[in-house]
Amino acid sequence: MTKISNFIDTYFLHFNAASLAESAEAYKDQLQQGNKMMITLAGAMSTAEIGKILAEMIRQDNVHIISCTGANLEEDLMNLVAHNHYKKIPNYRNLSPKDEQELLEKGLNRVTDTCIPEIEAFRRIEEPLAKRWLEAHKKNIQKFPHQFLYDLLREGDLEKHYQIDPKNSWLLAAAKKNLPLVVPGWEDSTLGNIFASKCMQKTITSETIKNGIEYMIWLAKWYKENTCKNGIGFFQIGGGIAGDFPICVVPMLHQDMQEQNIPLWTYFCQISDSTTSYGSYSGAVPNEKISWGKLGVNTPKFIIESDASIVAPLIFAKILNW
Repeated sequence: MTKISNFIDTYFLHFNAASLAESAEAYKDQLQQGNKMMITLAGAMSTAEIGKILAEMIRQDNVHIISCTGANLEEDLMNLVAHNHYKKIPNYRNLSPKDEQELLEKGLNRVTDTCIPEIEAFRRIEEPLAKRWLEAHKKNIQKFPHQFLYDLLREGDLEKHYQIDPKNSWLLAAAKKNLPLVVPGWEDSTLGNIFASKCMQKTITSETIKNGIEYMIWLAKWYKENTCKNGIGFFQIGGGIAGDFPICVVPMLHQDMQEQNIPLWTYFCQISDSTTSYGSYSGAVPNEKISWGKLGVNTPKFIIESDASIVAPLIFAKILNW
């Protein structure tokens, strides 16, 4: 038993701490049974540098598919190529509107205690990425948003700009494994905005990048293919579209496609600081998902009401036997 795992087993015995320990053990049980696991990333987990441990989870085949927001997709890449220009704000709770305006004028977009240097990041990313968009447009090729970023990483265009150890980038680890990704609502991201502006300028057309409906169609096919023999568990970090979008694939296949033999998700865990509520999706307790045809009565279910930037690394460390 390693130090972190031993600490969790010894002291995480009650309340949210117990849920953390139990969810990690249940996650490991899923893997031992041969089930696959989906992780969903909401919030600003890439800016929180979740890649330092998530990348290792990917390398050790503890993650088989990821659903993430467009922000988490691009922000891991931004951290990879512009980390030296990030700025920590230790007194962020005391910032005035004037302080925030000054950050804007410096090209620093704040996420809690961290300012993202978008100018520095996109100075490195935008040109080679836009070139790929244009080439795909001219050849009438369609790809998903993440596939363009995978190409960018695999072909080494950005290697000279790396400012962190590349082993700490979850997106690079995913690209190397060609890990399946779904990125619902990609348009709600800086790269999505840049792509939309190029469509408005008529240099490319919107059809060049596949949309959310096509992600859902692809996910439905993937889910069916990967539940023929074993199940798929669902590990949700935060709320929002990153989790709400993919979990709906099961009731969609049942209710809209009338495919009655589709298995439910075999595990569910959500890390959330949303107030428990039956009136919000992010705050809904797992049992509510039974009535939607997403989880079963006997599905292992966990909700950890805490800060994901604390909880997720601890759970991953337990799964990795650290």
